[in-house]
Amino acid sequence: MAESNFTLTAPDGHPLLGRAWLPEQPKAVICLIHGLGEHAGRYGHVAAMFNDAGYAVLAYDQRGHGQAPGPRGHIPSWDALLNDVGLLLAEAARRYPGLPCFLYGHSMGGNIVLRYTMDRRPALAGVVATSPAIGLSKRPWLQQALGKIMYRVKPDFMLANGLELAGLSRDPAVVAAYEADPLVYGRISARLGLDLLDSMAWVAAHPDQFPAVPLLLVHGTADRLTSAAATEAFAGQVKGDVTLKLWPGLYHETHNEPEKAEVLRFTIEWLDAHLA
Repeated sequence: MAESNFTLTAPDGHPLLGRAWLPEQPKAVICLIHGLGEHAGRYGHVAAMFNDAGYAVLAYDQRGHGQAPGPRGHIPSWDALLNDVGLLLAEAARRYPGLPCFLYGHSMGGNIVLRYTMDRRPALAGVVATSPAIGLSKRPWLQQALGKIMYRVKPDFMLANGLELAGLSRDPAVVAAYEADPLVYGRISARLGLDLLDSMAWVAAHPDQFPAVPLLLVHGTADRLTSAAATEAFAGQVKGDVTLKLWPGLYHETHNEPEKAEVLRFTIEWLDAHLA
C-alpha cells in the first residue's frame, strides 16, 4: 500500500487536504467521506483492507475537521460540503479514467454521500453508507434549541457536539485513541449542527429520491449515536438495488469494532459484486 497526500482547491478557494491509499493495480476507486468530529487519517486500516482487495481509496479532511484550514467545527454552508464531494469524484476520474468509482461515507459522511447522490445524481458504481446520520439515537433538544437561536445571529457559535465517545466502539483502545487524537474536535458550530439535522430530516423524508445506483447500508444494532431503525426504515423505501446489513450488537463505528475484519470483508464482497 502506498500512502500519499494531495490538495484540491474548491471554487471558493478553500483547499481540501487529501489522502490517497493506492494499491499497485487498482480495479476500482473508493471516494471516502469521514464523519463528524474526526478526520480521514482514522481510516488507514480501512483503506489497507480495500487496497489488499484491489481498491484505491481517496479521502480528505472535511471543512472544519482534522487538518483542514479555517475555523474548526464550522462550515460556510452544507452545499459547500456537497460541492467538495464532487471535487473528490473528479479527482478520482482524473487519476483513474474508466475505472468504476464507489462513494463511501460514515455517520455524517454517510448522510453526505446519500444526499450528494440524491441531489447531484453522479455516475457511480455504487454507494456505501455506514451508520449513516439519517436519524439520531437521542435527540439533542437543548443543543438544538440553542443552535436555532444562534444560527441567524452568530452561525459560528460553538457548542459541544454531544457525541458519546463510549458509544463509538466496544474496543476500549479505539475510544482511548479517539480521545487522545489531537485532530479530533468535540465542538460544532450552530450552522454545521443545524444544517446536519436539516439534511438528516430531508434524507429520511425522501427515500424515493435515491436514484438507480446500487446502495449498501451498514449499521450496528447497538449504535447509541445514529439510529439503526432510521437506516432500516430508509432502506425499506428505496427502490432498486439496495442492501441493508445490520450487525447485531455492534456500536457506531462498525469498521472499528472487534469484528471489523468481518464487517469490511462483507463490504468488499458487496463492492466486488457491483464492479460491473
